[in-house]
Amino acid sequence: MNIFSSAGFKDVWVLSISSALAGSVIPLMLLAGSLAGTYLAPSADWATAPIALMIVGTAAAVIPVTQCMRTLGRKKGLLLFMMVAVLTCGVAIIALQLQSFTLFCIAALILGSCNAAVLQTRFAAMESVAVEHSATAASMVMASGIIAAFVGPELAVIGRQLTATDYQGSFLLAAICILMGGLLLSLYKPAAMTEVVAEKTATSTRQLLRNPSLCLAIASAAIAYVIMSFVMTGTPISMHHFHGHSLVDTKWVIQSHIAAMFMPSFIAPLLFRYLDTRAMMLLGLACYCATIVIGFADTSVSGFWLQLVLLGVGWNFLFVAGTSLLPSTHSASDRFKVQAMNDFMVFSLQSVAALGAGWVINLISWQQMLLGCLIPITLMLGVLVWERIKTQQIAASRH
Repeated sequence: MNIFSSAGFKDVWVLSISSALAGSVIPLMLLAGSLAGTYLAPSADWATAPIALMIVGTAAAVIPVTQCMRTLGRKKGLLLFMMVAVLTCGVAIIALQLQSFTLFCIAALILGSCNAAVLQTRFAAMESVAVEHSATAASMVMASGIIAAFVGPELAVIGRQLTATDYQGSFLLAAICILMGGLLLSLYKPAAMTEVVAEKTATSTRQLLRNPSLCLAIASAAIAYVIMSFVMTGTPISMHHFHGHSLVDTKWVIQSHIAAMFMPSFIAPLLFRYLDTRAMMLLGLACYCATIVIGFADTSVSGFWLQLVLLGVGWNFLFVAGTSLLPSTHSASDRFKVQAMNDFMVFSLQSVAALGAGWVINLISWQQMLLGCLIPITLMLGVLVWERIKTQQIAASRH
């Protein structure tokens, strides 16, 4: 029997497509946000501030969004934040009309919080099917990011000149796309929820961080996001403004990059059969190193394309490896605290990287910017070596 036609998978399909439509505003913002920020910002150094604030919004909203879902339920919570996203697209349109960088940054921040809600669809999908199919359901929703990767930038380019003000039409099309996602979500029938009471944990943060494997898991996810966000955020400015490539080519590169972030998920389970978690991390770092080498030698459209595809693959391997290692590094009673620590570190550092990209790209060359990525890569290699040594010492002390 085909599991995709089994009970609950109709809701998974609805959630996946709805998530792709509503989530397309994020890759749209990644492309249009930095380019619009270039002429809205008081200084070119602040061009990527909207992207950084969008990421901050996602990080800051994770806990409130979760509480909202618990109170209202998945469906009502998702619909609420989709409507907020539609209204926020209107705020972005007004900001562009008024040439207000501050208002545009506020819109980016709110869109980030709405993204935190859209990310919850993977949990809704897992709750819709039997336990043995939960991983497949989550993968389907995550894979919808590929659709969003192409739809979002496409809307940015199509809508750029729909009005006299650049990119107003892009956010109008995004609002329509989110509304379509909301209408589709009306077909979703939430699974009956049972209240889960979180166990209180007595384990301190310092005690938790004494586990070297936990430090490695957090470092893998955080460095995956730092390098990816730093390079990706600077790419539209570097390609379009400094190297003179067309907006269409820039859009294609960003689309390919976001697709490359999710495509390896289809083969990652197979790779994990032959490679352990730490080998996957090394493979991700190798992809990042290849990104630097290619970017240093080739700034053509094809060069940027290959750089950003490898960047996406490297992110996937490092992030998936870190995420898969995390549950084994703590007790069940500490899971909420550890997950909060992990997400806080990841999104906080990602926002710093996104904001720093705008400042760095205007200060040094693209090649020098890429070379700077060797610093977190070296740090990650150091953490891998340190974790291996400490783990062996702990194992030896128990014998």
